[in-house]
Amino acid sequence: MRSFVLRQGRLTGGQKRALAESWRRYGLDYVSQPLDLDRVFGRSSIKVLDIGAGMGDTTLALAARHPESDFLAVEVHLPGVGGLLRGADAAGLGNIRVIRHDVVEVLRWQIRPASLDEIYIFFPDPWPKRRHHKRRLLNREFAAILAARLRQNGRLFLATDWPDLAAHMLRVCDSEPELFNLAGRGNYSPKPAWRPLTRFESRGRRQGQPIRDLVYAPAPRPVSRLAND
Repeated sequence: MRSFVLRQGRLTGGQKRALAESWRRYGLDYVSQPLDLDRVFGRSSIKVLDIGAGMGDTTLALAARHPESDFLAVEVHLPGVGGLLRGADAAGLGNIRVIRHDVVEVLRWQIRPASLDEIYIFFPDPWPKRRHHKRRLLNREFAAILAARLRQNGRLFLATDWPDLAAHMLRVCDSEPELFNLAGRGNYSPKPAWRPLTRFESRGRRQGQPIRDLVYAPAPRPVSRLAND
């Protein structure tokens, strides 16, 4: 079951032009085989995956702020992809690439294990009705995939303005043996100072919703006795 439902969003003229003119520069077609991210970006660097990039607010802000890092954004909704392409082209950002596809399949087939330095899941669809909880992106299987794609010193960052979803994400990630909660098991993290204010976060704040952040690292691995001999 997919965590999204494709809706026919209205494309602006600028988004249409960006899709037609900028996809060749920034877009990556989905294929069920691993990507060589260093080859895609033309260099060896910090690699960041932004899951559900929306209109690209976070990706664009951080890519402009950190030209030394490379950002792979995954989004399924066409207006969001168009907006991200338009923003990247307008700012002349060469460190962004975009995939329009289900991120579960992208991570499973296109992203190699231990190839990402950071993964962002900021304000995913909360699917608030109980009968829809099974559609939530984060589950045990997906958490295991995320953990496997992080490099040894990588980080997984999550944020939401839905308390029930926050509790769900905390429970799922704390239960994944290959993830380590940097705030301590059962605890939320302070908002990272670098995380841009998104439209969803702004709306949540106006509605009085608490914003919850979570930060995970790959679980520490035991030191082999043989390594010390």
